[in-house]
Amino acid sequence: MRAGFPDFRLGRVLATSFTGTLSERRGNAVERIPTPQRLIDWLAVNGLAVTSCTAAQLGLARELRESIHAAATAAATQEPLPAPAVQVINECSTQGRAAAVLTPEGTRRWQLGSASQVEDALGVIAADAISVIAGERDGKLALCASPTCRAAFFDTSQSRTRTWCDMNTCGNRQKKARFHANRRKDPGSAE
Repeated sequence: MRAGFPDFRLGRVLATSFTGTLSERRGNAVERIPTPQRLIDWLAVNGLAVTSCTAAQLGLARELRESIHAAATAAATQEPLPAPAVQVINECSTQGRAAAVLTPEGTRRWQLGSASQVEDALGVIAADAISVIAGERDGKLALCASPTCRAAFFDTSQSRTRTWCDMNTCGNRQKKARFHANRRKDPGSAE
C-alpha cells in the first residue's frame, strides 16, 4: 500500500471489511481511508476500481461506513436498527447502478457505471451490508471482543463462536497481554 498509511484490514465480507477502514474505534482510532486516493485504493483492492474520488464522495463513503457499523452493531447485539443508519444504507444501495457480470473464469465481477463510479461502488457495499444484516447469508454478525476495537464482523466459523475481528491483530494483541499479565503474576513459571 501507499507509504505512510496503515495497511488495510481485508476480510471475506465486503461490508464488514469496509467498516474496518476505521479501526480501534474505542481506543486510538486508526483511519485507513483519510484521503480520496486511499478510498480509491481500498475500492481497487476489493474489486471495485474507480478512476477518481472527490472529498464529497469520501464523506459519503465514511457516512455509509459508519451507518453500516451502527446497523451491524445493533444486529449483533439484537437491538433495533437505528433508523438514520438504515436510511443511509438504503439510499446508497438505490443510488448505485453497478451490474454484476460473469467472467469467462466463472467468477462475479462488478461493472461500475462511467458517470458515478464511487456511488456505484458504495451501492455494491450497501447492498452487501443489507444482505448480511438481513440474515440472508450463512453466518452471524458479531463484535470483536477487544475492548478498544469492537469492530463488527461476520462469523462464518462452524460453531459461530469466533471472538476477534482479526486473529492477527486484535486476537494476537489480547493473547500477548494475557501472557504478559500471567508472567507478572508468576515470574518463576516461564522457566
